[in-house]
Amino acid sequence: MGGQYRITGDKYPRLRRPKRRRRLVLAVVASTTALGLVGWGTLQLIDVFTGDDQAAAAGPKADCSARVSPSPTAGKAGGKTSGKPESYPAPGKITVNVLNATPRSGLAKDTAEELKKRGFRIGNVGNASEEYDKKVKGTALLLGAKAAEDTALPVLNTQLAGARLKTDGRKKATEVDLVIGTGFKALSKQKDADAALAELTRPKPTPTPTKTC
Repeated sequence: MGGQYRITGDKYPRLRRPKRRRRLVLAVVASTTALGLVGWGTLQLIDVFTGDDQAAAAGPKADCSARVSPSPTAGKAGGKTSGKPESYPAPGKITVNVLNATPRSGLAKDTAEELKKRGFRIGNVGNASEEYDKKVKGTALLLGAKAAEDTALPVLNTQLAGARLKTDGRKKATEVDLVIGTGFKALSKQKDADAALAELTRPKPTPTPTKTC
């Protein structure tokens, strides 16, 4: 520049930022840093107090809930107990004594012949003893040893409806009596008897616990 505003000498004035603005910038930076530290510390505290809960929630496999699922085993008559399939003997291993406790003649013979066709062994055929003669009011009375209660008797019971099962003091579990009562008309139809026998010997599901996780 010329004239009266001409600058002489080798020193020039320096332009500096006002001190107030510098302090404001430093204050903003410090505040931001402090807020960041506070937030980080808060997150660390949350992790400390909730970490155990999350670990407990995950838990070991031993804490997993268990459900009950069925596994197939053979059930015994009436669903009382569960046993092995061999608990029920095949009809060919059961000897049936057919005894008539009614005034109708020939009933025991006809019934025995039908049971033989269905695979049962036939023992004595004739009239019932005085203890039961004309005293069985229902369809029939099935008699057998205590051991036959859940074996041979249920198998024979599939061949007719409405029979009553009873045990006595005999020892042989595979020999049973069919005492025909006054309410007897005929054995069940072959297909119905076969279906009942299949249902009796079919494996029944038994509950077993299984883990769900």
